[in-house]
Amino acid sequence: MDKPELKLSVFSDYICPFCYIGSRRLLRLNDSYDVKINWCGLEIHPDTPAEGMPIERLGYAPEQWRAMMDNLQVMAEAEGLTLQAHDFTTNSRQALLLAEAAKQAGRERFYALHERLFSAFFSDGLNIGDADVLRGLAQECGLEPELVESAWQDPRYGQRLDINLRHAVELGVNGTPSYVFGTRVLVGAVAEAELRQAAAQLLAAH
Repeated sequence: MDKPELKLSVFSDYICPFCYIGSRRLLRLNDSYDVKINWCGLEIHPDTPAEGMPIERLGYAPEQWRAMMDNLQVMAEAEGLTLQAHDFTTNSRQALLLAEAAKQAGRERFYALHERLFSAFFSDGLNIGDADVLRGLAQECGLEPELVESAWQDPRYGQRLDINLRHAVELGVNGTPSYVFGTRVLVGAVAEAELRQAAAQLLAAH
């Protein structure tokens, strides 16, 4: 029996640890639905240099950051993810452009890169703001070098990120991950049960 098709959009960034958790939770909905996700790359720290910088420069209070990381570790363990201590951040634009270009290579290769960008940054501690690091990850995922270079040279991909930003502003999205189920927007580290409820309600309304 065919599974019902579930279409939604997700605003996400590869330097957002809660987006990594959220992606894992959301993709499990494939057990019940044919999930078609419009991944909308959204830079959460566009002013961060590509060489990276210490987390402290993001301006979080130390106790707030510790609480966030403690919460993150609990969720990561529940998802079977091993995360390194998160002490630096980077500029995500090149990675987001690469992900946009990877969509041209088909679902399988896009998702291979999608997962690898998260794991490279959060589990391996690699700087995904570095073009050479990204080239290596793309090669791992079977992406052609020509496609990788076009990600950073073809203006279409940057235009898509601009469109994502405008769409996020129109929807009032102010955090990542944000899940758009029809007219309903869920923001943050949403539990899998809540994602399933939103999916069921969206399909019931059609």
